[in-house]
Amino acid sequence: MFKFIIRRVLLMIPVMLCVIIVVFTLMYFTPGDPVDTILAGENSTPELREALREELGLNGSYIERLSRYIGGILRGDLGKDYNSRMPVINMIKVTFPNTIKLATTAIIFATIVGMAIGIWAAVKQYTFADTFASVLALLGNSMPVFWLALLMMMLFSIRLNWLPATGFDGWKSLIMPAFCTSTGSMAAIARMTRSSMLEVIRSDYITTARAKGVKESGVICKHGLGNALIPVVTSIGIQFGMLIGGSVLTETVFAIPGMGMMMITAIKARNLPVVQGGVIVCALSLCVLNLIIDLLYGFIDPQIKSQYK
Repeated sequence: MFKFIIRRVLLMIPVMLCVIIVVFTLMYFTPGDPVDTILAGENSTPELREALREELGLNGSYIERLSRYIGGILRGDLGKDYNSRMPVINMIKVTFPNTIKLATTAIIFATIVGMAIGIWAAVKQYTFADTFASVLALLGNSMPVFWLALLMMMLFSIRLNWLPATGFDGWKSLIMPAFCTSTGSMAAIARMTRSSMLEVIRSDYITTARAKGVKESGVICKHGLGNALIPVVTSIGIQFGMLIGGSVLTETVFAIPGMGMMMITAIKARNLPVVQGGVIVCALSLCVLNLIIDLLYGFIDPQIKSQYK
């Protein structure tokens, strides 16, 4: 197991290197000059512009700037914000926990509700319950997040005054954003759980367990769900990764000071180090998440664990 972890960690190095190069290249060749944005409306002179470019590290060729950027990352330096001159790593330390908190709450809710709906639909196949669960999954997949967020704000914040409309203070301010973020993931997990459970409950060992007199709840939860978890865990991991990097709309609508909102603001201002740092942290989070999922496979299925050894 330890050798497997070391091997996977070493494989992350070329992946992250490719991500860094691709992100830097895209930002480098994107039209526009950050100096124009920063000095807009000021009496800028060629000397002032050149001094600012030197301060921000925008001088030099593509190779020189890429080498400096990779060298800074190896030292733990993701650059500085063009406006506040604050290190990007410090900004991420402030915003990334909020994004993780939102994504974790959303995926926990999506997992519990989605798996319950998927199991219920599989057990009640071709009944009204199955049709109703399929309609819920379709609604969850097709409903725009910002539209649902606005509806919930109008109902629970303006009309009922139960929950705060914006901000991120206390557990109440987490309820609406987490629910809005979780709807798509909930639908995906429910559909995956249903299809995986349908494959399992048709197996011979399920028929044998029922013939031995095992209670239906025990057949479903112990024998069925335990063997159907592998694809479900994969789906949960994928959805969690998407929530970490894709909660931009939710953070923007609810004014949550997360990394998604930070990157949107940075993109508008052409604040390249902030955008690059945010993308790199998201990519690293996905690599770590994939490693955790692979380790979970070993705990779920002993055959996979023996392959790791």
